[in-house]
Parts: sequence; C-alpha cells; structure tokens
Amino acid sequence: MWMAIKMYYRIYQFVMGLGMRVMPWIEPEVIDGADSIKKLPAVIKNKGFTRVLVVTDSVLMSLKLLDSLFEALKAAGVQYALYDQVQPNPTFDNIEAALKIYHANNCQAIIAFGGGSPMDCAKGVGARVARPTRSVNQMRGLFKVALPAVKMGSLLPPTIFAVPTTAGTGSETTIAAVVSNPQTHEKSPITDPVIRPRYAVLDPVLTVGLPPHITATTGMDALTHAVESYIGKFYNNTDTTVKALLAVEMIFNNLEKAYQNGKDLEARGQMLLAAYYAGYTFTRGGVGYVHGIGHNLGGMYNVPHGLAMSVILPYVLEWYGAAVHKPLAELAELIGVSKPGMSRAAKARAFIEAVKALNQRMNIPNKFDCIKDQDIPLIAERALLECNPTYPVPKIMSKNDCMAVIRSLKA
Repeated sequence: MWMAIKMYYRIYQFVMGLGMRVMPWIEPEVIDGADSIKKLPAVIKNKGFTRVLVVTDSVLMSLKLLDSLFEALKAAGVQYALYDQVQPNPTFDNIEAALKIYHANNCQAIIAFGGGSPMDCAKGVGARVARPTRSVNQMRGLFKVALPAVKMGSLLPPTIFAVPTTAGTGSETTIAAVVSNPQTHEKSPITDPVIRPRYAVLDPVLTVGLPPHITATTGMDALTHAVESYIGKFYNNTDTTVKALLAVEMIFNNLEKAYQNGKDLEARGQMLLAAYYAGYTFTRGGVGYVHGIGHNLGGMYNVPHGLAMSVILPYVLEWYGAAVHKPLAELAELIGVSKPGMSRAAKARAFIEAVKALNQRMNIPNKFDCIKDQDIPLIAERALLECNPTYPVPKIMSKNDCMAVIRSLKA
C-alpha cells in the first residue's frame, strides 16, 4: 500500500512538473539599489493608480521605516490607506481587517511593506478582492484563486508592490502566501500565480536596522528556499537551477557580513538579491519537508518562520541521506568546503556541517524547547498533508519518519 501511495505522489509531481513548463509566468519587475523605495510612488502613479493600501506591521511603523515612502506617495499625489496590525504569523482576521480598509478607501493596488508576514497578508487581501465569495480557507492549496474565475481579466487580484525589509522570505517574487488559523493553530498555504507581486523593491537601506538575530534567521530562510529547491525533483529548469546556485553562494559569502555589520550596504544588497533569487527558484522548483514541518511548528507554537527553517534544515537534509548526496556534494564544492579525494557522501556531509556551523556562529539554537510529545503526531500529520503529494521532495516521508524527525528537534 505504501509503495502505491509513493508511486501516486511521484506521478502527481511528474505531471505537475510538465505543467510548470507550459504555465505562463510573469516575473516581478525589480527596482533595486540604495533608497530605491523613493522611486516607487512614481511607478505607482505611472501605472494609473491613485489610491493604494499599505500593509505592514506595528514594529516597522514604530521604527518610522515607512516615513520616506509616505512622503514620496504624498508628493506624487497618491493617496494611501494603512493597515499596520499584521502579526508575525498573519491570520485570517488580519486579512479580513485589511480587506475592509481596502474597500472602505476604494483602493486600486496594494503596497506590501515588511517581511514575509505583511507580504503574505497583502497576497491574502488580493485573493479576497478577486474572490469576494470565497474565504481564505477555501482558497487553500493550488490554483484556488484563478481557477474559479469566469472572466479572468476582471477578476484578477489587484497589483501588489512588494517592499521587503528582510532578506529572507523571497515573498516579493513567490506565488504563495501562508496564513494562520488561530483557532486550529494550523497554517493554510495559498498558492497561485495570480497573487504574485508585480513589482519588487530591493532597497538595502531598509534592512540596515534589522537586529542581528533577525538578519541571521531570515538569511537562513533564504538558504533553505534555495537548497530545498535545488535538491527537489521534476519542477526545476535551467534558470531555477542557476538562480538556486547563485543564491547559495551569495548567502554563504554575505550573510555573516550582514550579521556582523548591519550597516554593510554591499552585503545587505547582496542578501536582498540572494533572497529574491531563492524566492524565484522555489516558486518554480518547490520546497520540501523543512517547510512543511516549519510551517506547522509556527502554527502550533508561533515559532518565527526564519528560526524554524534555520533549525530544521540540517535535520531534514540528514534524514534524506543518499537521496541528496549528489546535489549536496555539488553545493559543498560551490561554497568551498569539499576537499580533493572526498566521496560524494563526505561532501554532502561537509555541506550539512557548514550549515550547522553557520547557524552556530550566528547564535542560532539547534533545538526547540517548545515541542510537546503529545503534539508530535498532529504536527506530523499536518506537515505531510501540506507536503504530499505536491512538494517534489527527494525522498518521501511516512508519518513515522516525520514524527522521528520532529522528535529529534526537541530539546
């Protein structure tokens, strides 16, 4: 029976991979460089938008990071409404509250300003604008926003202008939004090309004030995107493979620099670009069990996503074993941790050890103290429900496998 189930998963992924090759993809237009945020209002105005909703969180507002954007919007004659109550793991309620503000102010487009949470919330608002009769939960899964459309031209979500303030999620270029249900402590991924931002503003100045631990964990989130995409099956193409390699190399070359010196604009800019490349590659290449487990630890215990990815990545890579020796050996060679005469397995181990060492140097823990034994079966069940059959993982986990990995994460 288990063999038949795994065969079904692989057939599903193979067919999805074929579909990926013919699907129309519209890539975001990138606006980058120091102070590039000041260029955004002119772009918005040129697109014919005069009223926008700004989606962000209270921390960024208190840091006054949006002041220059607000001033530039006013100077350009673009009116804005504000929703600044996005939680670290955005909820259904966050989306509904922002949606009310969007409609009350007759907004025409959305600016998502912040980390992955404001961007996920903005994408959720966009989906609800396009599908007013469908709840967020009803749009959970693949292509639940576009497929119910009757007139695609009139039912597309509003344009989203994404402004990341962390170099990690890559949400400024992805087709996914992850939203939490506070009642069930479950996360609901919405995945559809129509919610992808059309513009991405990569301004390193906005990331200068990030605390070191946020710099570290969001950077490791980007690394996880690139690695999980690179080792996946069926979905990748030449472009995603090249960008995954670029992202891994750029992260190992620049993350510690940004962690040690937050004012290093060169390292900050390189990390923003690496996170964008990583987001680009997993949008096509997919992710894996690191994300499935991490999303559900976030839903159950409110573990920040970047921290979850940082801790879980080496454990899942170890569990994959021989299935990932070849791609991890290639990554080891890329970042310079392999030695002449090393076997493929030894190179793969060297890459995993490099990930662990990078975590350790940035004071990221290697276990979680929040995991409760009684929750492990439910976390595993939900993680596998998210991952299978969609995620093109190199090796398929059973529920017992998944529970074993989760137990290994427990302090």
